[in-house]
Amino acid sequence: MTSSLTKRQALRRIATAAGSAAVVLAGLPLAGCTESKPSFNAVDITGADYAKDFSLADANGRTRTMADFKGKVVVLFFGYAQCPDVCPTTMTEMAQVKQQLGSDGDKLQVLFITVDPARDTPEVMKAYMGAFDPSFVALIPTVEQLPPLAKDFKVYYKKVDGKTPTSYSMDHSAASFVYDPQGRLRLYARYGAGVPAMVADIRALLKS
Repeated sequence: MTSSLTKRQALRRIATAAGSAAVVLAGLPLAGCTESKPSFNAVDITGADYAKDFSLADANGRTRTMADFKGKVVVLFFGYAQCPDVCPTTMTEMAQVKQQLGSDGDKLQVLFITVDPARDTPEVMKAYMGAFDPSFVALIPTVEQLPPLAKDFKVYYKKVDGKTPTSYSMDHSAASFVYDPQGRLRLYARYGAGVPAMVADIRALLKS
């Protein structure tokens, strides 16, 4: 009888101790249960020490920097107006992205930096941006500005001679840089990722 009573008392104490431990643990943050970082479709390059800013003239001759677009997600692309495929495809997709963002569309800013300033005059770039979305901004570096700019952004471009002096093409990097509303470089979006992936990433950055 005494032995049975002792066992019941021991079990009661164990149960009480377990309950107390559960209460203590409930107040502690558990590994794996904390808030996770947002998951992106594009390559997350948060904290990268390049491609942080620029100071370039737009098609109206106004000098623009990243600070001009604070409060918006910025998608920045290097290309040229006579590009036959990658550039028009990317700009068409970005116009679709803006449309699919709905009421958040005005929180997106697309920037197009030409790697062909010799042919991409302000008039040409105004017409080119207008063909996709009037809110898209073209930036036109001078011939002297382009090499150090490309180096800072780690982008590639190269003139490929054509049959005539003015019929050349430009090989160039095809990815886009994506900045959050605070102007911080966050994502490297490879060409061909598609509209839904970009829409999802922009929505995530707007919430961050």
